[in-house]
Amino acid sequence: MFRPTKLLLGTAALSLVIISAAPTLVSAKGGANAIKEGKEIAFDRKLGNCLACHSIKDGESPGNIAPPLFKMKDRFPDKTKLRAQIWDPTVNNPLSMMPPFGRHKILSEEQIDKLTEFVYSL
Repeated sequence: MFRPTKLLLGTAALSLVIISAAPTLVSAKGGANAIKEGKEIAFDRKLGNCLACHSIKDGESPGNIAPPLFKMKDRFPDKTKLRAQIWDPTVNNPLSMMPPFGRHKILSEEQIDKLTEFVYSL
């Protein structure tokens, strides 16, 4: 998301564009559909490919090099922190093997929102 901001330096104004990883989390109305679409993204080997590393209920041929995804509301009570982890896990762990899906534009912001809804539902 782009958010224009003005920064005043003395008498001159400098316009900046700040890229924000702020979530645009899905509304309750679209919740069930977003969870379904998020699952498709997570299981798609060409998109999220979460199963390459994580074990997820109903997932075929899951990986085991990352934590299994379950009880995510307990692990991430704040859904925005879960989204931030998906967007760029290297912020919290610079050595993370998980790809920064948002920072590297692997997934769109909308796809990250839907993926977050699915993972949070686990």
